[in-house]
Amino acid sequence: MDNPIKQALFQRTAAHLQDQGFAIAAQDDARPWGGFFVIDEAQAQAFADAYFEGLSADSLRIAGKLSPKILIVAPGQRLSWQYHHRRAEIWQVVHGPVGVATSDTDEQGAVKSYAAGERIVLRQGERHRLVGLQSWGVLAEIWQHTDAENPSDESDIVRVQDDYGR
Repeated sequence: MDNPIKQALFQRTAAHLQDQGFAIAAQDDARPWGGFFVIDEAQAQAFADAYFEGLSADSLRIAGKLSPKILIVAPGQRLSWQYHHRRAEIWQVVHGPVGVATSDTDEQGAVKSYAAGERIVLRQGERHRLVGLQSWGVLAEIWQHTDAENPSDESDIVRVQDDYGR
């Protein structure tokens, strides 16, 4: 990671998560759009308590487990225009603003700005894209698995469009 601002943000985020008592199960700071932290799934309720005020893990559960993450998006970068067959998602903006586009079709909708404290609910199959605006954005995310026998993973990303050729 050659960007000192990105490096410092990832270090601060990791330290903050650890100070909150979260176990970081995985971390990826090499994504061209930013990166993410995966939190131990056993801590889904504590994660919901910390980042999704008023939501219980049971109310978030669709089928089977929940997978908590922290997403970090760089200014001016976009994640792929994508959807998923085996999960819904819920996002909470921790540090913003960030841009989010959604649509029920492959045509990308308008990018709307969301400030810290705002929540985005994405249905299974709903097309979506996270966009970095003028500054680094940080979101809490919970994957809501919809197939208990075959939980969602990174292979469950259907990319309609991707700036990075994936």
